[in-house]
Amino acid sequence: MARTAAPKESLPGVIVLGIDSQIGLSILRDLGRAGVPLFGIGRSTSAVGLHSRYLSKGYVHQNRDEALVALLNRIAEEQGARFVITVSEGDILFLNQQRAALSALKLLIPSLENIKTVIDKAAVYALAEPLGIAIPRQFAVAADGRMPVTPAAPDFPVVLKWADPAEVQPALRAHKLPFKKAEYCHDQAELEAALTRYRPIGQYPMVQAYCPGHGLGQMIYLEQGQPLLCFQHQRLHEWPPEGGYSTLCKSLPPDQHQALMDKSVQLLRAIGWEGSAMVEYRFDPNTQQAALMEVNGRFWGSLPLAYHAEARFPWLLYQRMGLGQTVAPSISAYRPGVRCKFLLPDLKRLLRILFQQGQIQDKTLRFNRVRELFAFIAFFFNPRHRYYVMSLVDPGPWVADAGVLIRRGLRISTSKKRKTKKRR
Repeated sequence: MARTAAPKESLPGVIVLGIDSQIGLSILRDLGRAGVPLFGIGRSTSAVGLHSRYLSKGYVHQNRDEALVALLNRIAEEQGARFVITVSEGDILFLNQQRAALSALKLLIPSLENIKTVIDKAAVYALAEPLGIAIPRQFAVAADGRMPVTPAAPDFPVVLKWADPAEVQPALRAHKLPFKKAEYCHDQAELEAALTRYRPIGQYPMVQAYCPGHGLGQMIYLEQGQPLLCFQHQRLHEWPPEGGYSTLCKSLPPDQHQALMDKSVQLLRAIGWEGSAMVEYRFDPNTQQAALMEVNGRFWGSLPLAYHAEARFPWLLYQRMGLGQTVAPSISAYRPGVRCKFLLPDLKRLLRILFQQGQIQDKTLRFNRVRELFAFIAFFFNPRHRYYVMSLVDPGPWVADAGVLIRRGLRISTSKKRKTKKRR
């Protein structure tokens, strides 16, 4: 991929919707490094992206509503922005529904049909199996939330996941039920108790066989069925420790898992995908087998690693889908072996391992407390390591984020002191 960019004034501006997280921040850094004028919208004044040196102007708007559409159009008119990039599935769905009202802007996002397909895990699994991609064993749940005892009954533990998290969350909120991305059940009693919880909404999560191993993500930019950029990483740490989002990951060489990468490309072709996506697996190093977890049809949580490893997906999206340029990067032009840490969530993981191992749902996991502590400290002394938010080139987001956490900690401490005085 070209390392030099055209002069800033010659590049059309981009509105980045969702600069509250490390994902939106990485998009700003990637495009800002290339000289693209950037206008970011955060959900609150504490959005980390609002403090990036690459941001031309920042805005705050909380809701997906007509006022957001008006704001996008106003930025296009006043600032000359031509494109919109966003982060979350919810925003992608919303923008697709507002295409007619945003005719002055080109939306660099997946189509409505494609995003709906990848959000539905069952639909993705149905496309993956004929391609020879292994999926977790699924177990049927009856309409009343019971699982019939059959020869196909599960071995424990099992993992409960929602087929379409976005679709079920309004019902969960209406009944004041927590959304759990993944819930582990270690015996029949735990499973029945978990399923019973959802009887009030009449919807139940998928029950999947437990897949041992670590997270393996394969990121692909696909255009008319052809992969223009492929990147892959291994999750080294996750929050929570039993599985969630990545807090420490490393880039893998392009020739590793090549057969699996070919199948990931085939899966995205079967979906009819255009643009960037991550195909996520659970990989067991003992058996060398990978099981498909999901397809992320948006920029993923570990995008900072791809950026630091020179797999510049946002810049490629801007060039190809935005400008329509024919510049094509080498399919594997990135640096393997780069490690990147999401510092504060990784600290939470460390504290859970040191002091709360009983709260880790996956009881098959074993951690050496001393080794984990020393590894956490040693990470800071390697100058080649990188961070999701912290950057010497763009320090503002980290400083602002640390300030928010300090103020939040002080408020909690003050509140506890007041409650203690009242009890006295």
